[in-house]
Amino acid sequence: MRLNFLQSIIFFSLGLIICGLFYMQIIRGDYYHLQSMNNRIRVVPSDGPRGKIFDRNGILLAGNRIVYHVGVVPQDVEDRTALFVYLGQVLDRSPDFLERQFQRKEVAPFAPVILAQGISREMAVKIEEEKFVYPGLIVQQGYERYYPLSEAGAHVLGYVGKIDEDEIEDNQQYGYTPLSFVGKTGVEKRYDDVLRGEPGGRQIEVDSRGTQVRLLGLKDPVPGNDVVLTIDQRVQNAAQELLQGYRGSIVVMDLTNGDLMSLVSSPSYDPNAFSDKSKNQNITSYFNDPSTPLINRAVSGQYPPGSVFKIPVALAAIQLHKITPYTTYDCPGYMMVGKRRFGCSHVHGVQDLRAALAHSCNVFFFHVGQLVTPPIIGAFARAFGLNRRTGVDLPFEAKGNIETKAPAGESWYTGDVLNLSIGQGYTLTTPLQLTVMMGAVANDGVILRPRVVKQVGGMDVPVMDFSKRPRVRLRDQTWTVVQQGLKAVVDDPEGTGHDLKDVPGLDIYGKTGTAQSVRDKPNHAWFVGYTRSPKASIAFCVFLEYGGSSENSVRIARDLLLKLQSLQIL
Repeated sequence: MRLNFLQSIIFFSLGLIICGLFYMQIIRGDYYHLQSMNNRIRVVPSDGPRGKIFDRNGILLAGNRIVYHVGVVPQDVEDRTALFVYLGQVLDRSPDFLERQFQRKEVAPFAPVILAQGISREMAVKIEEEKFVYPGLIVQQGYERYYPLSEAGAHVLGYVGKIDEDEIEDNQQYGYTPLSFVGKTGVEKRYDDVLRGEPGGRQIEVDSRGTQVRLLGLKDPVPGNDVVLTIDQRVQNAAQELLQGYRGSIVVMDLTNGDLMSLVSSPSYDPNAFSDKSKNQNITSYFNDPSTPLINRAVSGQYPPGSVFKIPVALAAIQLHKITPYTTYDCPGYMMVGKRRFGCSHVHGVQDLRAALAHSCNVFFFHVGQLVTPPIIGAFARAFGLNRRTGVDLPFEAKGNIETKAPAGESWYTGDVLNLSIGQGYTLTTPLQLTVMMGAVANDGVILRPRVVKQVGGMDVPVMDFSKRPRVRLRDQTWTVVQQGLKAVVDDPEGTGHDLKDVPGLDIYGKTGTAQSVRDKPNHAWFVGYTRSPKASIAFCVFLEYGGSSENSVRIARDLLLKLQSLQIL
């Protein structure tokens, strides 16, 4: 009896469930289907503003401005033709063009497809008023990157752009989407993870026309972390002006900690062109320009160092007792190897090490290089960081090349040894590497790691204690002898850097270099040096690609130091 009663209850309950399902699915099915189509949840995203970038004195180098974007939610569009005709009239674009853009960028039914960025506020208001006539049409507020320094800061700061497909795959776990903007070069790329803001948005319920029914949730966007650079905006501007009309680079580094006060590459470009749509036409010209303005010559450019390379050769010769400070060689203006003539810039006569450095005598170093031998020259050069990256916190750094034996299939001759001794042949370096090398000479062998970022999110980026940094350990006399030669480059009336004596109140040490370039092109011109004052101690490099004589680099170095004095930095 009880069993029959329980069975009746069970069958009755199942009958109610079946009736309810029949009512909802069959009798009222169309109604509920319409409700599900007419009332949907939307997430309207809002960008998290990117962190700002400041120079060491708090001057803004990269900021954000509010902009408006026009987009379309594919699932909500009722009449695509009418929509694109209307947008074409407002945006002054053809409907066919907008249609193609829509098809190319569409990734998901609910994901907005942005068809125009950076429109004016007036245009945004006009479109906003019509979005109820054209379902699916949206106006979003976003942020556009801008760079007050324009060309002067381009190679340090970099620029931002739409994320690439391969970048999405590599960074999906970090929240990047097909709509994300990321740093492409410079600090923007190297510190993208800390500069990038966290997006927010509104979760809303909309009806079939895309009209908001109610707000379900709100998440405020989180700004990215601000970054403070070691760069001094005043020095950066001055260096950029000095390089106008030249291809090349200027680097200025603090001798106490490796902070880069300036890092400029010329020719440059306007990074605003990659975010400001009104300047987009410049981008193609940058990529097609044979002078390659997008290349950071200070970090990525590799060039023969010329006579600047005589510094590690001289240090090796003195340290290993191959010569003394009083060893002399006679320079008749050339050296013959078989029937081949290896020239010098002048007939220097009898030269010791100090005079050979001051006058940049090739013949003296032809003799010394053969005494030291290529393997030892290479070992000393590598000890100063040549042939490896400096570790600067910028992307795409080149490592250079120090070759002390012939490449496969070739032979190594006496002429190759002579070329190695004066920084020619297979030897390649970057301006930043030579600045670090000169800093090590100034600091009796302490190797500094250059950096451009000082603070992230209000917190100091740790710097290795000076006493714990890697060091090239040579005898005190070795450093003294070579440093005296580098001072004579400026102090000697016949020194190749004597024009720097026009800078008052500074003891300046340095080395010129005139390096052969490709056939039919002028030589590369170098001056790499250091100086100390009660206000600051710096190593610096002036490099001119195809700049001709090193006198041109010396002149710019002089003007640079005079400018630093006028700015009360030296």
